[in-house]
Amino acid sequence: MASKLLLITVFIFDLIAFGLAVAAEQRRSTATIKQDSEKDYNHCVYDSDIATGFGIGAFLFLLLSQVIIMVASKCFCCGNALKPGGSRACAVMLFIICWVFFLIAEACLLAGSVRNAYHTRYRTIFGGEDPPSCETVRKGVFAAGAAFVLFTGIISEFYYVSFSKARGSFGPYSGEAGVGMAAYK
Repeated sequence: MASKLLLITVFIFDLIAFGLAVAAEQRRSTATIKQDSEKDYNHCVYDSDIATGFGIGAFLFLLLSQVIIMVASKCFCCGNALKPGGSRACAVMLFIICWVFFLIAEACLLAGSVRNAYHTRYRTIFGGEDPPSCETVRKGVFAAGAAFVLFTGIISEFYYVSFSKARGSFGPYSGEAGVGMAAYK
């Protein structure tokens, strides 16, 4: 049977990661073009950089929840053999989907955090035709990370429940190697 304490702990970590990713989307950096005091050049001025911290926090909480699930299930490949049946097939499928969603979520959160922390220092000379490039993270990167955090949380919980169902006391067959035809002996 699946550990309820483990499921609750992982749910809380995933919920925190989701909340941090949504907060990072709401607080991502914006930039404005300003002139210097002598009006020789234009430069970019960025506002708060708190979205980077939120994104890294979401990254770490999601990583921690995934590590807990994989340690509890022995990463699906170590330990005793699983009982054959629908639960094992479902666990295999959910294991693969869980890792795909996890990698996408982590990539979105990490890329968004790195891009949000990067502030361009380009300047243009006064009278230049092109304004400076004030690059910021695209709208929706942290939101995509939040969506995949949610998907990862749901799928990892279902994976652990399916794994626990299939983890019964299955062992190698200890009977005869032949076909059993007891009624015909």
